[in-house]
Amino acid sequence: MNKTARVVALASVLALTVAACGDRPEDSNTGSGTETSSSPTESTEETEPTDSSEPTESNPDFKACMVSDSGGFDDKSFNQTSHDGLVSAVEKLGLKTGEVESQSDSDYADNIDALVREDCNAIVTVGFLLGEATEAAAKQNKDVDFAIVDYGYADPPPNLRGLSFNTAEPSFLAGYLAAGMTKTGVVGTFGGAKIPTVTIFMDGYWEGVQYWNEQKDDEVQVVGWDEESQEGSFTDDFEDKIAGQNTADNLISQGADIIFPVAGPAGLGALESAQSSEGQVNAIWVDTDGCVSAAEYCDVIISSVMKGMDVAVEQAISDSVKDKFTSAPYVGTLDNGGVALAPYNEFEDDVPQELKDEIEQLKQDLIDGTVKITSPSAPQ
Repeated sequence: MNKTARVVALASVLALTVAACGDRPEDSNTGSGTETSSSPTESTEETEPTDSSEPTESNPDFKACMVSDSGGFDDKSFNQTSHDGLVSAVEKLGLKTGEVESQSDSDYADNIDALVREDCNAIVTVGFLLGEATEAAAKQNKDVDFAIVDYGYADPPPNLRGLSFNTAEPSFLAGYLAAGMTKTGVVGTFGGAKIPTVTIFMDGYWEGVQYWNEQKDDEVQVVGWDEESQEGSFTDDFEDKIAGQNTADNLISQGADIIFPVAGPAGLGALESAQSSEGQVNAIWVDTDGCVSAAEYCDVIISSVMKGMDVAVEQAISDSVKDKFTSAPYVGTLDNGGVALAPYNEFEDDVPQELKDEIEQLKQDLIDGTVKITSPSAPQ
């Protein structure tokens, strides 16, 4: 797009942003799961599969359990997808199950201990912030298998498996997609906290935009993150939807017309901002296909960066049931299908075929190593 057209588009986005500033949702916890969470150390037990189908196996004496982070199991993001893996394992293997939703970061150790006391055979914890508590519990309870989503260990005990995901790869594709779709020449991103499992997305997105600029001799700008300085915009809260909306609005005021929120339920605020822009701003979701997990926002979600957390969780539980569990880390990549860029869904006809083809080739180039990711947060 030429410079003049981008300036005109930028002016339109700014006008719509100002008009939308006074319109905020009443419930700042929408999608956070906090209203239905159990108390910090109270778990809920399910002894039967959650649907009417018969399990393919029966292991009635095995109990598989899970602890969420403070986002809760219905966060439309990584807790929810990880929980789907637990549900699938229970349904296929005929297991007992226990689970607890954390209310705050201070609950993690107590919640894990509560499940240990409930005689769980395998415990999966969800989120980077549970890393230390999970390792401590694994060392103290060697007869229980532990797995953790979004954390890796250099030297884990034999009963602890880290489940990591190289989300820099599909985020690179998302950045290239955003650069190819922007009308203003500015795209944005923000995180829920400055931790590696968040900044890895932002790094990949930033790198994808830079690659577009190199290939197209363009000058698309990223606001909200700079990989070189490792500085950017954060809500410092994964559950505050209003904070997410305010952060997104700030990026939009700088001209961004495609937002990439890496903030769990708080990121839903960015989708609210996009919807209020009347077609001037769109988004790319993370962790799950947003058109499935947050279908009410599908009309503004160009695509999503997906992590196969459900598959990794189910495999870890299955390995524990079958006495095949090891501490060998799992890393999801584009090559093994553990991460991916979601379909374009309602934007299928809006994304040019040439851009789709370039992204497909770029995916293969990342797999082959022809194009390399430099994010310091990427799994080594």
